[in-house]
Amino acid sequence: MKSEPTPKRFDLEGGATLLLEEDHSLPLVSMTLALKSGSAHDPAGKEGVSRLALRMLRRGAGGMSSKEIEDAIDRLGAEVGTDVAPSGATVGAQVIRRNLEPFLDLLVKMLGSPSFPEDELGRLKRETVAEIMESRDSDRALAHKAFRRSLFAGHLYGRSTTGTPATVEGLAQDDARGAYALHMRRGNIVLGLSGDVDEAAARSVAARVLGALPEGGGLPDPIVEPEPKKGRHLVFVDKPERTQTQVLVGTLGTSAFDPDHVPLGVANAVFGGTFTSRLMREIRSKRGWSYGASARLATDRHRQSFSMWTFPAATDVAACLRLEIDLLETFVEKGITPRELSFVRSYLTRSRAFDVDTSSKRLHQAIDVLSLDLPADYHSSYVAKVKGTTVEAANAAVKERIHPEDLVVVVVGTAESTLEGVRGAIDSLADHTVVPFDVD
Repeated sequence: MKSEPTPKRFDLEGGATLLLEEDHSLPLVSMTLALKSGSAHDPAGKEGVSRLALRMLRRGAGGMSSKEIEDAIDRLGAEVGTDVAPSGATVGAQVIRRNLEPFLDLLVKMLGSPSFPEDELGRLKRETVAEIMESRDSDRALAHKAFRRSLFAGHLYGRSTTGTPATVEGLAQDDARGAYALHMRRGNIVLGLSGDVDEAAARSVAARVLGALPEGGGLPDPIVEPEPKKGRHLVFVDKPERTQTQVLVGTLGTSAFDPDHVPLGVANAVFGGTFTSRLMREIRSKRGWSYGASARLATDRHRQSFSMWTFPAATDVAACLRLEIDLLETFVEKGITPRELSFVRSYLTRSRAFDVDTSSKRLHQAIDVLSLDLPADYHSSYVAKVKGTTVEAANAAVKERIHPEDLVVVVVGTAESTLEGVRGAIDSLADHTVVPFDVD
């Protein structure tokens, strides 16, 4: 496989970095302003303030009202969105090439001189609280929230980037301004451009965007390495009249800096990362208990989670859960086979092409490396490391990193009819907690 193209990198004055991935096949320009800090910097009791501050960029800036900003975005054929995670945040935009200059006029106002009007802040707070309330309708969202809170209890990864109704309602204009000032500084930024733009134009864009922002370096990382949660713990999210459940089972997983990071990922693909994985074969194909069954290794600046996800009927959840744990124990004890390794190495190597087939995908990989402080060759060495993974290395990684004796199990269902069966499906259960679905 030929080497993958990589974006051009330019280190700019003030500590910012510019990444450029040219692609002139379509008259579109995509921009990502990535901040190296995120919701982990939200003060205790003010969770959600970073997300709120970035969303306020569209609600008034440079003498323009929210409606004027929205009308201008539509008129220019552009898109603007924001996203916030514990370790970072982004402002993403896309525009038709011929409208790049007038769009930059607008973007510079939004990024450089947001006004945080009180009426718009109040409206956005109400919208955010409504979003939180609406998320309770999603059993899957409830499961992920409970899993994160339990596995990372007392850790910054366990907090919500959105906040709670109480923390959001308590945010004031000064809180939003303070969060903006904290994050939006030149030395805290990776600016990526892809599409129909050359180096000269990219440098001009960077000069205009970064010139509108205050000087300042990057922020110290407040996140410490998470500690494993010992023992097996059940969190049952009680929701009335559930005929189907959501189940997450997991523990601490991998760090991008682990020497066995890729071998563990290869082994996990055998276990739960493809349509023909062990989990899919045993749970869906053979027994029909859940339409989907997968295992995932999350990646961030620090060690993240390993998790298995299924969504069986309430009548099948106990048997499905017991089987999942049995499969996990066998996976750790016996590992994968040479035949499984051969198949998944080929699958991962071939499917890699779909991860780098557009300029936008290649750009975002490079942005992740810089904004999350991942190893410089995290993506570029992936295929070689997959091809070099042996059965011995994969199985050793599983034994080293995955500990079935230390599990967080989250089930969203109706406790009255399902809880006892679920408890009985988990051997050596240390404790269980029943949480109402509508409590934040």
